[in-house]
Amino acid sequence: MTASLRSAAEAWLADDPDPASQDELRALLDDEAELADRFAGPLRFGTAGLRGPLRAGPNGMNLAVVRGAAAGLVRWLAAQAAGPDDRPLVIGYDARHGSHAFAVETARVATGAGRRALLMPRPLPTPLLAFAVRRHGAVAGVMVTASHNPPQDNGYKVYLHDGAQLVPPADAGIERAIREVGPLADVPLGPPGEVLGEQIVREYVDAAVGVIDPEVPRDLAVAYTPMHGVGREVFEATLAAAGYPAPSVVAEQAEPDPDFPTVAFPNPEEPGASDLLLALAAREGADIAIANDPDADRCAVAFRSGEQWRQLRGDEVGVLLADHLMRRGVRGRYATTIVSSSLLSRLCADRGLPYGETLTGFKWIVRAGPDGIDGADLAYGYEEALGYCVAPELVRDKDGITAALLVCELAAGLKAELRTLGDRLDELALRYGVHATDQLSVRVEDLAEITAMMATIRSHPPADLLDEPVTSIEDRLPDSDVLILRAGTSRVVVRPSGTEPKLKAYLEVVEPVAGGDIAGARERAAAALVALRTRTAEALGLR
Repeated sequence: MTASLRSAAEAWLADDPDPASQDELRALLDDEAELADRFAGPLRFGTAGLRGPLRAGPNGMNLAVVRGAAAGLVRWLAAQAAGPDDRPLVIGYDARHGSHAFAVETARVATGAGRRALLMPRPLPTPLLAFAVRRHGAVAGVMVTASHNPPQDNGYKVYLHDGAQLVPPADAGIERAIREVGPLADVPLGPPGEVLGEQIVREYVDAAVGVIDPEVPRDLAVAYTPMHGVGREVFEATLAAAGYPAPSVVAEQAEPDPDFPTVAFPNPEEPGASDLLLALAAREGADIAIANDPDADRCAVAFRSGEQWRQLRGDEVGVLLADHLMRRGVRGRYATTIVSSSLLSRLCADRGLPYGETLTGFKWIVRAGPDGIDGADLAYGYEEALGYCVAPELVRDKDGITAALLVCELAAGLKAELRTLGDRLDELALRYGVHATDQLSVRVEDLAEITAMMATIRSHPPADLLDEPVTSIEDRLPDSDVLILRAGTSRVVVRPSGTEPKLKAYLEVVEPVAGGDIAGARERAAAALVALRTRTAEALGLR
């Protein structure tokens, strides 16, 4: 073991404020490989903040890292003010391991620096934190969550005063401030802030109900799971306030459990994650099934198609909700990302509505606008990863609660006409063609594998896709680590995940509907996606 590595570990130990983390790290002082990993570098600000495994050391989520992050954040906020600034910092947290302790530590750092800290009343969905930032006129917000990551992770998400996730150059400025904090023992700590009452939850529910039309039908049977997370109580309250029957809830996943014992990964996109939900929906004769991820900022949807249940892709739900809002006459800009389906752009062009396309992440989507920076005319935004912003005037972020409510409005209206979500998708396919999307997702243990795969496809991109020559190769470096390939009516977008150790390739094919044969078009599109997936895997060096 190098002397510098051991010295770094001992210095960290001496400054770590958490006795449990001290014991954990002390037991590893002779494990060179483990220490090298934990001291490879500090956690870096990625998608809106920090995210990493719960473990001692600078390359993990722990009390020391949180104290340093909070100190850097409050100092950066103070430096932005032109004069006295009495706006509070609002802090929310989910039910993951360590979340409450990290939230309280953040509050103590804020009050120690002379700023009011408002703590959410209990573990609550991320959208409520984004809502509370603007409702309380806060200087910023912090949400302690790792969303749909595995149970061993946690994270630290930062929102600016406008209720949106932070973007450059704020992220770099905060990161610099964190690096300049110095010894953690010198960070002044105050009381653990003021705990907000349940009024903030009632205000959110009341506002959420305003998203839907009070005159539409309410006859709808819903099966629901919060996937061991914090969404159930707020979703049930919102559904009841809107006049819908109470949902059937997956009992095994109804209560918050930071270990997520019934799923391999608590992400509704993952294979098998929705099995218990779909089984419940079938038993109860539900019309639709809805899953929130653990912090309830995402929403997955399935519907009954004959005797089978079909879970919709994020692109399908995203386009259904956009189409529904357009039919309701909601004007403004409709936005999505470079990795989502191109169908939204077709709808906007056909209906004379402004369209926005951004990099991945809601920090960009909610800022889509005529000047690309403020989102002033945004009516709706979505990303294919099950994220939907259906009411940007309430929550400037993805919101799985209001999205689920709008899905219920759409499904109930279609049910009253003896139709389903699938029938509406068929309508869209007849007019615009089948826009079929899929994803090749590669989870890795070593992030160097992602770098290698990106290098492989950049140096040897495929010359053709689906027997069509590649006509466009768009490399977004250095601004973003994204490569886009186009050939005929197919498209492949490759990028590393911003929140998980994954490489993702987003696939799209567009298949015209000839002679009204939607089923045939869907079959051809599905076969084309299989072939495109294989071709993409080869280009990444996986086959």
